[in-house]
Amino acid sequence: MRSVEDILALLGGAEAAAAHCQVGTEAIRKWRQSRSIPAKHWPAILAATGLSLADLAGTPQEKEQVPMADEVPQSATAVLVLDDGMVHWGVGFGAHGTQVAEICFNTGLTGYQETLTDPSYAGQVICFTFPHIGNVGANPEDMEAATPVARGVVVKQDVTEPSNYRATMDLQEWLKRHDIPGIGGLDTRALTARIRDGGAPNGVISFPADGRFDIPALVAQAKAWPGLEGMDLAKEVTARQAYKWNETRWAWGAGFGKLESPTKRVVAMDYGAKRNILRCLADAGCEVTVLPATATAEDILRHEPDGVFLSNGPGDPAATAEYAVPAIRAVLDKKVPVFGICLGHQLLALALGAKTYKLDRGHRGANQPVQDLGTGKVEITSQNHGFAVDEASLPQGVQVTHRSLFDGSNEGIAATDRPAFSVQYHPEASPGPSDSHYLFHRFVKLMEDNKG
Repeated sequence: MRSVEDILALLGGAEAAAAHCQVGTEAIRKWRQSRSIPAKHWPAILAATGLSLADLAGTPQEKEQVPMADEVPQSATAVLVLDDGMVHWGVGFGAHGTQVAEICFNTGLTGYQETLTDPSYAGQVICFTFPHIGNVGANPEDMEAATPVARGVVVKQDVTEPSNYRATMDLQEWLKRHDIPGIGGLDTRALTARIRDGGAPNGVISFPADGRFDIPALVAQAKAWPGLEGMDLAKEVTARQAYKWNETRWAWGAGFGKLESPTKRVVAMDYGAKRNILRCLADAGCEVTVLPATATAEDILRHEPDGVFLSNGPGDPAATAEYAVPAIRAVLDKKVPVFGICLGHQLLALALGAKTYKLDRGHRGANQPVQDLGTGKVEITSQNHGFAVDEASLPQGVQVTHRSLFDGSNEGIAATDRPAFSVQYHPEASPGPSDSHYLFHRFVKLMEDNKG
């Protein structure tokens, strides 16, 4: 815990501090007067001094600046409160309401509607690092799920009117329809740096219709929320009953297609499946039967599938594993080909005897480099996950196939004694690059080879 004077001394004095943080000396005077330094300057201070985030956050100085209800900035209509007492004021949009969640950031430049409707974001508020959110509006074709489950959205600039020919409504109206609150006007760089350096915090986004805020109560709510570790959210987002899927990927000028002549039967386990994953399976010639996350091995095998797909999804894989792993193990014992993505990758690893853990900072965006260890090639991938497979826990008979070039964490495995493989990232993208679409065809070939 460092005082403002301590930090200024480490920076070399007031003038040097002003130069480091690209502010005037008047700003330094205000820091001294208020005994606090705005969070947007923390990254520059950390880089210049070598201090840790703990030296700046959670100090008495910061807590003294937490405002009460009668100290709301004049233009503010919404607030984002973190569990360490940090308060970010802004302008609300979308639906009125208050939501508690894990606060994460996404670095994607496009596809915000696909991101907001990805079921893997259950229990999370998304801070977009790209400033222009809302400029392409919203439309029914870019929905990755029938009902969005993200709990809120944070943006830098005001949401603009749509300027895309595919838009059927603006983002604000779309958020209202789906009961999702948003807050704009925040310093998203400072918030992203806080998440990057200190891990994803719990927080509360509040956009009250009456404009009244009880900040201490919101801080207490954020502190009391248990967080995603140990939380099974797949049951909340999964399908309630089995259904068939035959829609193929979207094409310009034609829209979505329909699979007419399937060559393989696939059961897709829905732990929070994105629609474009199912479309990619259909595009590869698979007739897909989607089953709820809690389906048993008997439920799966009675469809006599050529292969079983394990979908993406939210929450802690170790919690979902309690009911998912027994079913997956029974499928593996029957030597039915298995392909997993994201949560499905983690569940396959758990079924094979490995362990998972929560990352200090998750991978969320469409520019994540991953190396295929077999070929040496690097793929730019779309990712959204906060947990990972512990490579050190992988048993014999399981090999590492892909690894993140950001932090070295595991991005893919394959069993050597049975037809099963998985990747941590999203080969369907949506949004993101198409480098990894080949994996769906690899799954088809695995099913063909398994039939002999």
